[in-house]
Amino acid sequence: MRDGPEGTVVLRSTAVVTTEASERYAKQLLSHLGRKAAVETIDGQAAGGRLVFAYGTGTVRPESNQLVLEAAAADAESLAHVEDVLARHLEKFGARRELVVNWEREPGDNS
Repeated sequence: MRDGPEGTVVLRSTAVVTTEASERYAKQLLSHLGRKAAVETIDGQAAGGRLVFAYGTGTVRPESNQLVLEAAAADAESLAHVEDVLARHLEKFGARRELVVNWEREPGDNS
């Protein structure tokens, strides 16, 4: 948990998905979900981005042989929603390669 704007508590979780096609999946995920959510660039990152949903944010960051997903929201229900949207779509896109998303919540979030 970290403080968000105006002192609000923000719950966070991270998933690291092993794949040799991390940039392709990042681009596909951001393009697809960007139809329903705003996409922000990440400072200093050529690839990847941050999806801004009404209920939280999802960061998609390709790295060498892995795709890092980060979810953030004000409450546990909203965090679970961000996690579900990112995981469900990535697992669908990566079904042939059997991609699996496992989230790890930051300490202090017992939800």
